[in-house]
Amino acid sequence: MNIMNEWYLRDLSRKQRTAIRVKGESGKPTTNCAIYGYKKNPEDKYHWLIDGEAAEVVRRIFRLTIEGKGPYDIARILFDDKIETPAVYAARQGRGVWKSKEEFPNPYNWSGYIVGNILAKPEYMGHTVNFRSHKQSYKDKTPVMNPKEDWLIFENTHEAVVDKETWELAQKLRKTPRRHDTLGEANPLTGLLFCADCGAKMYNQRTRGSDTKPYPSDAYECSTYKLAGQKRSAACRNHHISTKALRELILNTIRTVSTYAISNQDEFMEKVRSASQIKQKEAAKETKRKLNKDKKRIAELDNIIKKLYESFAIGRITDERFDTLLAEYEAEQKNLQASVEEAEQRVSSFEEDTARVEQFMELARKYTDFSEMTTPMINEFIDKIIVHAPEKVDGDRVQEVEIYLKFIGHFEFPASELTEEEIKRQEFLKKERARSRERYQKLKSGERTVGVPITQTCKCCGKTFEARSTAKLFCNANCRAKYYRQEAAKERSREITCEHCGKIFTTTRNSVKYCSDDCRYAAQIKRQGERKKALREAKHEQAPPENEQKTA
Repeated sequence: MNIMNEWYLRDLSRKQRTAIRVKGESGKPTTNCAIYGYKKNPEDKYHWLIDGEAAEVVRRIFRLTIEGKGPYDIARILFDDKIETPAVYAARQGRGVWKSKEEFPNPYNWSGYIVGNILAKPEYMGHTVNFRSHKQSYKDKTPVMNPKEDWLIFENTHEAVVDKETWELAQKLRKTPRRHDTLGEANPLTGLLFCADCGAKMYNQRTRGSDTKPYPSDAYECSTYKLAGQKRSAACRNHHISTKALRELILNTIRTVSTYAISNQDEFMEKVRSASQIKQKEAAKETKRKLNKDKKRIAELDNIIKKLYESFAIGRITDERFDTLLAEYEAEQKNLQASVEEAEQRVSSFEEDTARVEQFMELARKYTDFSEMTTPMINEFIDKIIVHAPEKVDGDRVQEVEIYLKFIGHFEFPASELTEEEIKRQEFLKKERARSRERYQKLKSGERTVGVPITQTCKCCGKTFEARSTAKLFCNANCRAKYYRQEAAKERSREITCEHCGKIFTTTRNSVKYCSDDCRYAAQIKRQGERKKALREAKHEQAPPENEQKTA
């Protein structure tokens, strides 16, 4: 009797398993309850609708992940904000395994495990995922997780809570652990920098400073070089780059490319397409025509080979003739199939380029303020950064950095000509770098010590004075003001010709017309003489002639 009951239960289990398999393969969700963020449609239990309150929490979790927060950090934030856990929220809605409970001792007890499960679910993109787990037997209630290759995913079966780009970005960020160092914060650039020579990741080295090294440091170095140095061996090269310079370069690249893409949309799209195998739409059309022609020829060859077999079977052609024709047709078909695969890849790459440009344009329009670089901006714009080894050019340390942006890769925008102000700025920075190198060499040689006053010479009066920094150039404020007045006067200086003697001289004022006081006095006397002469002539013209007076 016990054997009969066991057989009966086994048959029921097989029938249930078959029914669930049929339902899952048809695209219907096999779960009894909708996941957190969704609710079942009252009119169709196999269709999920967005639960507004829970969906907003899910979006916040993804947003915090993009901002650089880890699962346990997010759980702590939700706990502090008193957000109910998914199980408690479902129970208050009359759903889930806790729906019969009335009291919840820890309703806000979020954990990193719960947050991680939410971030890993493709259902939030609008997909249905079936057969995530199974049970070995009807006697064993413990679920066994299936590998992802055995999952059955049906795309776009319900409304998405987050878009595909956001979900994929969250998965990428979760693959790279971001530990908190001694400064108490995680570096947002972790996992994005790679060495150009060996391809290894770049390690971030940050220090607060010490007695022997008073200056705090924050820079990246090649991990291969760093680890080899710890083992007393040599490998790769030191691709040292400061985080400050890197962040400025990243922000400038994002700002410049985004501004260029928005203001020159057609030109930007063409430049991105030019990097692909098909550079213009006409080439894509020609490729599609050739693709359709090759596919048609492959179908014709199938029919020809089929007829060739029939002719060989009834004895119309000899064995040698059959082998020769079959080899020729099969070789032609093989070449055509390779050509079709190549053409399909080229066409798909052209279509993907157009879609990628539109995605980048949408991302660029999302940000209106590029004055400061934020963690979400880094995670959404940057794909990877390749750092080359530094080189010496004209005494300056020059280092090439390749920044690959999401959707468009490494974009080289047309360089504009530098204005006079930018050229002056470049010259000023070059002088500053030279001064910085000189300061560093003095510190290294022991000529200077940090914190000890140094002797400087005033640029205005030439007196010596003590200063704590080489940046102090004047002994007092009066000398500084006098020096800059003189410099401003030099900039206004011009050469003019004296209006009296014709001598060329230099002056700093616009009202000066004479080279000396003597010339100015002589010119004044000359002008007075000319005025008196003009008055005499005018008086003489007004006086009547003598003959007219006598006649009268």
